Amino acid sequence: MARVYLDHNATAPLRAEAKAAMLEAMELVGNPSSVHAEGRAAKGVMERARADLAEALGAHGADIVFVSGSTEAAALALAGRGLHGAAIEHDAVRAWVTEDLPVDAAGRVSVRDPGASTLQLANSETGILQELPEGLAVSDWTQGFGKIPVAFDWSGVGMAFVSAHKIGGPKGIGALVLRRGLDVSARIRGGGQEMGRRSGTENLIGIAGFAAAARAASRDLAAGAWDRVDKLRNILEKTLEPRANGTIFVGKGNARLPNTSLMVTPGWKGETQVMQMDLAGFAVSAGSACSSGKVKASGVLRAMGFGEAEASSALRVSLGPETTEAEVMAFAEAWLSARDRWAARGR
Repeated sequence: MARVYLDHNATAPLRAEAKAAMLEAMELVGNPSSVHAEGRAAKGVMERARADLAEALGAHGADIVFVSGSTEAAALALAGRGLHGAAIEHDAVRAWVTEDLPVDAAGRVSVRDPGASTLQLANSETGILQELPEGLAVSDWTQGFGKIPVAFDWSGVGMAFVSAHKIGGPKGIGALVLRRGLDVSARIRGGGQEMGRRSGTENLIGIAGFAAAARAASRDLAAGAWDRVDKLRNILEKTLEPRANGTIFVGKGNARLPNTSLMVTPGWKGETQVMQMDLAGFAVSAGSACSSGKVKASGVLRAMGFGEAEASSALRVSLGPETTEAEVMAFAEAWLSARDRWAARGR
């Protein structure tokens, strides 16, 4: 079997629709800020993309600011505001908040003051979903967008942000969504692009690919593609559980992303599992792609009450719409074989 990619939460493969849109945008000469015909053509592509992204996000009554990705969007939305957050948030969020919101053993966060807080929609490591309180100031939708239904206009959230490469768009492009009437202080100043909120010539090629990926992701979601992925994830866990005594499937029984399974086998280092699966032909991870290269325990699992040994022994499998049952079963057998060898060595 060819290599199997099971790390969609880190990044999703580029969609054919996004690639086609990017190639078409490459042929455009104009700068979207120019007033001549070539500039207006580029501007038209960008504004159609903005409208398409708003449609996919259910954000018709909102402003969309194109940025380089969720990390920049988080800084734009959070810097200097002193909002409250939880230890399970992505590091790009934790960098800007007071980390004092409590997390329970199920990975759920209690928000005392929504208007002064940020809370993610879905966790990238565990897949656990949060219930967003009305009036929440900011929310990270990076992992949830495209995998579960979202509607910004109805969410009660002031601001949210997303990243294209999580839904099969290009890397290096994302968006901050603001409820109309709210504003942010620009961190990149200059030409006044993006309504003065983010200066610099817009990444038209990335924006076009982002919008095409958003349209395709919305189509797949409506067609039930992620329901099929959810069934595959459940098949995987049901296959592994009887032969994986002592392994914990984090978040099982709670609301999770349909594609995510985080397995904790205390004492079997996550990075060791990743390397063994890589050699066997499977791309998986030990947690967030932004930190999996660092030898440290998962802060998300520590916040949920797991000990050091458990938090250092996690393996994340994240499926995609193109994942097949044959690939899932092949991974299950490879992982179980590796686990048996680890157990036979006396752990």
